Amino acid sequence: MFGRRCSVMGVVHVSALPGSAGYGGDIEKIVETALSDAMLYKSEGIDALMVENMHDAPYLRGHVYPETTAAMAIVASAIKRETKLPCGVQILAGANDEALGVAIASGLDFMRVEGFVFAHVGDEGFHDSCAATLIRRRANLKAEQIKIFADIKKKHSSHAITSDISIVETAHAAEFFKADGVVITGQSTGHAPDVKEVEAVKNGAHLPVLIGSGITPENLAQFAKFADCLIVGSSAKRDGHWANEVEAARVGKLMAAIAQLV
Repeated sequence: MFGRRCSVMGVVHVSALPGSAGYGGDIEKIVETALSDAMLYKSEGIDALMVENMHDAPYLRGHVYPETTAAMAIVASAIKRETKLPCGVQILAGANDEALGVAIASGLDFMRVEGFVFAHVGDEGFHDSCAATLIRRRANLKAEQIKIFADIKKKHSSHAITSDISIVETAHAAEFFKADGVVITGQSTGHAPDVKEVEAVKNGAHLPVLIGSGITPENLAQFAKFADCLIVGSSAKRDGHWANEVEAARVGKLMAAIAQLV
């Protein structure tokens, strides 16, 4: 997707932003920390970056406040400007209109979207489908160059209400509703998805497939056979924990593993 058959995307987990309980009051420090992680990723040959507000827990459902959106735009703009890599954004939880605004304002290339098709119950409560409004909004804002990568059967969620719908059928629905790619995850952050499900989606749909959790140098090969992009976060961080800083050696190990395959 970003220059090789199976690309690697690094996640920049931005420090707690204005509007969240953990905000420390220093935007410049937030930008500096995010840029440090982004440049470490770049130095080790990462193909793309995604900016995410994961430190803002507990997350609002389906929206964030204006101050959070503005801060994300500042951080994302700095990362895009300094790294010159393909960059995207996700704003938790399911704040997809705000993420689109950040992507437009910051000149980003893509966004990761929760709750695109069907409904699920997340940590934050009930998430309904956003595809109809988001696709129309993107078109109305003349922003169709910004790709939408939609999570399907996403992590940290119950899918009991759609248990009779397979992940392949969910991918078909995302394709029909004009997603540009689908993201497959495990049950939670740092947990890999089922390889058989990844293979089924790759063979059953006609969209790029991104793996959204649990990628390590050890399991990378089995997913690279079927995925177009591997999103890495936890495994690139000190001690393998998402909340820590990015470590160059860990990213280098991931990139060396992918270089042997593609």
